[in-house]
Amino acid sequence: MNPSLAVAQPAVPGLSRALVTLLAFCCGAIVANIYYAQPIVGLIAPDVGLSTERAGLIVSLTQIGYALGLLFLVPLADLLENRRLMVATAVLAAGSLLLAGTSGHGQGEVFLLYALLIGFSSVAVQMLIPLAAHLAPERERGRVVGNIMGGLLLGILLARPLASLVADHFGWRAVFVGAAGLMLAIILLLASTLPRRVPEHKASYAGLMASLLVLLRRYPVLRQRALYQALMFAAFSLYWTAVPLALAAEHDLSQSQIALFALVGAVGAVAAPLAGRLADAGHGRRASLLAMSLAPLAMLGGLSSAGMSVIGLGLTGVLLDFAVQMNLVIGQRKVYALDPASRGRLNALYMTSIFLGGAVGSALASGVYAQFGWQGVALLGAGLPAVALVVFLIVSRR
Repeated sequence: MNPSLAVAQPAVPGLSRALVTLLAFCCGAIVANIYYAQPIVGLIAPDVGLSTERAGLIVSLTQIGYALGLLFLVPLADLLENRRLMVATAVLAAGSLLLAGTSGHGQGEVFLLYALLIGFSSVAVQMLIPLAAHLAPERERGRVVGNIMGGLLLGILLARPLASLVADHFGWRAVFVGAAGLMLAIILLLASTLPRRVPEHKASYAGLMASLLVLLRRYPVLRQRALYQALMFAAFSLYWTAVPLALAAEHDLSQSQIALFALVGAVGAVAAPLAGRLADAGHGRRASLLAMSLAPLAMLGGLSSAGMSVIGLGLTGVLLDFAVQMNLVIGQRKVYALDPASRGRLNALYMTSIFLGGAVGSALASGVYAQFGWQGVALLGAGLPAVALVVFLIVSRR
């Protein structure tokens, strides 16, 4: 993983180039935990005793766990010292990954619990991003967040090919054991380099959680942006869960070849820094319109014979990733600007809705593909962001 691809901006006051690079790398490495299983569920499920129909639960439960972690752990970033909180969650992630990698044959139900815990404990990334927004000056906030989001996107996109390659040569258990080792390195990096930040907000945990509803009611921009990105991310997860099935079934690609295919999606990583610069320059609305228009058009390409070729599917992935990440960064900047003292909770609400959308997309993928083929995936994948576009246009007109 090379986060320097996503961090090419000069240092900004309050946030050095080295720290931005570190945060980008850590975000990418941590978020990768919830994507390793996606392309290799076909290998995991029979080995741990899960049926083909239940294999998709591995991905869905990981994303549901992530959504639960976003809702119940990330708000603590507005209450507890941030560095200690992130280290504690990373320790839990390392343990969960190790347990998954050493699970025995026929332990399908237990493995599903580990998948839930992996997702739940991999939310430190959503504490790092608000911390970066807190440290960065206002005029550079979009750029800094965009650069760090570029590292996160590389983690998402490289996790799948890395998992496929490792599983193809060393078995699927090596993926999880290796990820646990990487988490140990991340723990050391976080503990030794992150600045301490003690939030000014004082409240009980119950009061903190109750304030989530207050924030959700108070800010319509938060509700709108959460809806847009949930629909966009549902299409993203639908595509990336279904496309390995299509590549294996219709194009007879091996796990290693599917891994190489997944690398093309990394081209979409350029969207995050670009979106940050556009937001800083005041072009957030136009960038959102572009992103929400591009996503359905990209998916509709799969209805043609050319769009169903390996090259066509790859182009769809690049365009979809570009659109989803651009809209995500624009939304984050707008949400973070609502209330600086509540960024942890605002981010928790925003990202929880997004990953619930992603869990729905992943859960639907195998069933839709089995019943309707890639055309069904393309239509559903186009319809989800199209709904976001329609709502965005209605809200903009008002």
